Amino acid sequence: MQIAFFAVAKIPASERGSGVFGKKTCDLLFSGNGQNLPGFMIGRQLTVVCSFFLVGSFTSLTIVPGEGNNIFGVSDSAQAFLNYGFQGAVMTTILASITWQYAASAFPIAFMNSPVTYVLLLVALSLEFTGICAGAWVLALVQKKVMGFQYDEVYVGTPEERMANNHPDKEFADDVGHLTGGGFMGHAVGSHDALDGPITSKDALDA
Repeated sequence: MQIAFFAVAKIPASERGSGVFGKKTCDLLFSGNGQNLPGFMIGRQLTVVCSFFLVGSFTSLTIVPGEGNNIFGVSDSAQAFLNYGFQGAVMTTILASITWQYAASAFPIAFMNSPVTYVLLLVALSLEFTGICAGAWVLALVQKKVMGFQYDEVYVGTPEERMANNHPDKEFADDVGHLTGGGFMGHAVGSHDALDGPITSKDALDA
């Protein structure tokens, strides 16, 4: 989900889809100063950690090596390894994390307009609201002050400002899918490059 959220964060609101749940998700996610986006990241991380522990506990084994009861007849050392439940962590990483990240990178708008996305966003924000990881906000604030971080819009402007200044975002070519994880067809934020000068027409943008 976070891949889809970051993908649509830098595009105009008019291009984020027209579905009911898509609008509700964007309104909730980007309301105010956009504080719910990092809040979602905190809640999302909590759900990932909980998933790892739960799946790991479900898939861990209690077979004592050396008694001839090893699963699938594996060696005693392999059985001792399986008893830790690492196979569950691998399954969670592949099935519940990486697979969906690839899908979200290829179809961010579809993910934003899914009712499941809206429900999971509410769950993540509810977990963040409990304050279990409130210290993350303090550490982020300290890092921002020390490093002098600014919002991206300070450097490249909002999507609407870039279009008004004849610097719209360029679409990636069809042949870059293998670089971005499959069928991704995204855009480069402010990808006019200062050395290229302003883009005067759509034909110049396509060129």
